[in-house]
Amino acid sequence: MREFIPPAARFVDLPAAFAMRRGGTLTGARIAYETVGRLSPERDNAVLILTGLSPDAHAASHPADTGPGWWEAMVGPGKPVDTDRWYVICLNSLGSCKGSTGPASVDPGTGRPYGPGFPELSMEDIADAAAHTVRALGVDRLACVIGTSMGGMSALSLLARHPGLARGHINICGAARALPFSIAIRSLQREAIRCDPQWNQGRYDEGNYPQRGMFTARKLGMLTYRSAREWDIRFGRARIAPEEREEQEDRADRAGRAGRAGRADLEPFGREFQVEEYLERHARRFAHRFDPNSYLCLSRCMDRFDLGESCGTTTDEALSRVPLERALVIGVETDILFPLHQQQQIADGLCAGGTAVEFVAMDSPEGHDAFLIDTVRFGAPVAKFLTLL
Repeated sequence: MREFIPPAARFVDLPAAFAMRRGGTLTGARIAYETVGRLSPERDNAVLILTGLSPDAHAASHPADTGPGWWEAMVGPGKPVDTDRWYVICLNSLGSCKGSTGPASVDPGTGRPYGPGFPELSMEDIADAAAHTVRALGVDRLACVIGTSMGGMSALSLLARHPGLARGHINICGAARALPFSIAIRSLQREAIRCDPQWNQGRYDEGNYPQRGMFTARKLGMLTYRSAREWDIRFGRARIAPEEREEQEDRADRAGRAGRAGRADLEPFGREFQVEEYLERHARRFAHRFDPNSYLCLSRCMDRFDLGESCGTTTDEALSRVPLERALVIGVETDILFPLHQQQQIADGLCAGGTAVEFVAMDSPEGHDAFLIDTVRFGAPVAKFLTLL
């Protein structure tokens, strides 16, 4: 399986033998990153963005890559994360498949992709690799670390393991530990991939790829990234138009998957509702742009994360020990994957340690993914917070 590297990605090499927390080492590993804006002469205006599970390092357009980034509405000149003031560094997480070393990367010891042989990944490994990258770029202290979704987990790990590396922190839809519901969902996603006939114990290739497993995993994910309220508002019980169903079945016929029963009028259990077609489109767009082994690796890493366990104490105590001047914690009332009480826990824990914390409970119908969509609501508190640093 190949990697998917943004055209403007740059790289920092990790130490020659990068030790993984749960055992094993990586040799010749690297982290992909992109920057937007200019580093000040004092090197005090750097903002680090740590991403969720699937994004790459291309958060926003810039001269080296003018295509829109995954957080285009939030990062750039005059935007909430204003690159006229801030030097923004966005990293692709260790273990991913978008430039940073992960299961799809070539193992220098074998000359083949690591695949399922990639060393067991932890959130602490992601955090240590991020800290190394920041320092390699000449930044001794960040103005702020922004972590979204999984990035909220890796950001907390970074701040706990590398005290003093940042003055401020914005945690958006993050968590200090994984909860049973999210663990259960991710378990089903991994099971769908591993049960695909093309899985081959993780030694698939482009010609034998666990496509249906990835489709199902992504659809399960989409159900938790949004909210029931949004599904109702957006789709209701609307059906797929007859001509669209004909087109979808024609595509299936051409791909050789449908056969005689492929026609919409002969397939009683085919897609009928618009919400089904929406999930199918997103799954198809995602599946061949992300490595299944990386998906498994990163999702299990999230399951196992508990900041308290990492620090040898309780979660609340670990949060209170994180040394920060200021923090902004944002959660969404309709988020079922990282529910609002998890962001409240982060805010309370940081506050108990003396950090000046602002907590925002966002009333947005988009659920967990609201920070990617509802930028009007999210932009204002982020912009305000950054003016205080």
